[in-house]
Amino acid sequence: MFERLVPKLRVNTVFDINLEELHRQGYRGIITDLDNTLVGAKAPLATPELLLWFAKVKELGFKLVIVSNNNMERVSRFATPLDIQFVHQARKPINTPFLKAMKLMELQPEQTIVVGDQMLTDVLGGNRLGLYTVLVLPISVKDEGFGTRINRRVEQIALTRLRKQGLWHEEDKR
Repeated sequence: MFERLVPKLRVNTVFDINLEELHRQGYRGIITDLDNTLVGAKAPLATPELLLWFAKVKELGFKLVIVSNNNMERVSRFATPLDIQFVHQARKPINTPFLKAMKLMELQPEQTIVVGDQMLTDVLGGNRLGLYTVLVLPISVKDEGFGTRINRRVEQIALTRLRKQGLWHEEDKR
């Protein structure tokens, strides 16, 4: 069971993802979480650096959809000015929001990357559907809500088990 919590790739931030290499491998779409993945949980707008990253994503030919467990107001306020499609109140890790995002992008699982900061929502949800999962470090843990804080405690238990099973190999970035 814990194997489904292991991402294919772990990086510090979205800026550390080698988009060119993933595009060469045939990936064409990115499903990304919003809070603590793209910006801090309380940051209302994209940073200048993130705007450049979005431009690179588009330039390389990737499609992108934000899938967030947060509410319509939060996600819309961030995504709409950037003309980015989104799925709000997603209830990750259930399959439905990931399938909806792939449908919006008109892509198959083998063409799709999931980027997020939580093992229990983003990684688990993506792995269950066979998507390429990328785990980033959370941007601002101090701004996280109650539910996310519970998830972080469960993640720590899972990481202990994964290490004992030899499934969490490289330097721990959490």
